[in-house]
Amino acid sequence: MPISWLNWSLTQFQAFVIILTRVASVLFMMPLLGTRYVPNLVKIGLALVISLILLPLVKVEVSAALFEPVGFGWILIAELMIGLILGLTIKLIFAGIQLAGEFMGYQMGLAMASMFDPQSGVNNTVTAEFNYLVALLFFLALDGHHLFFKALAESFREVGPGVLQVRAGLYEYILQLSGKMFVIAIKLSAPVMAIILFVHMALGLTAKMVPQINLLMASFPLTIGLGLLFLILSIELFAPYYQSLFEETGRGMVKTVLPLLGR
Repeated sequence: MPISWLNWSLTQFQAFVIILTRVASVLFMMPLLGTRYVPNLVKIGLALVISLILLPLVKVEVSAALFEPVGFGWILIAELMIGLILGLTIKLIFAGIQLAGEFMGYQMGLAMASMFDPQSGVNNTVTAEFNYLVALLFFLALDGHHLFFKALAESFREVGPGVLQVRAGLYEYILQLSGKMFVIAIKLSAPVMAIILFVHMALGLTAKMVPQINLLMASFPLTIGLGLLFLILSIELFAPYYQSLFEETGRGMVKTVLPLLGR
């Protein structure tokens, strides 16, 4: 049965909907595009354009499930899960970067200075939001979004539409990424946390030698000032680490996650 206003057959339209489901779920999880900074119409339009580009390239096997509402619904759910799993891998990386900012903020005394984060919909410390924005700039400057789109295109080659077989290795990989999130946070926050630790040790010794000084009031500008100074100085060191991190994540999506989802 043709779709007259599109000049498509029913099978072509169903294939387009299947591709669009996976593409949209990935785009809505992608850094920058998944935030509230980008209007929903832009996200939907980009998902439609990418789906139209992939439509002639993706082969959707014609099966009885396509013509049954329940079977077609399960296919869409499988496509949605594949997109969410791919998006989760990069989400955990950026969560580790934000967690590093949280560690810095607590050590510097900025825990009460929070701001609304449109990415997660909750309040984050200023340093966590700063780390996220800097990482987002590096992500775009280092063509991290190209790796993301490449993984999306490769996913249709490795995992056919409607085919989802989650293996045990996928759970292990997600657990490794979850643990890596804390490793990333410690590595990025180490310079600031180290200098704040030395400052607290110096203030403790000063309090013992000169108890008349009100160190509680003096420590706030000192820890915040030195923390921000070392945060700015360490940004230059973040670039090579971010590059290796994004490249490793892109390779992991193509070579590790996708084979664990297909046949």
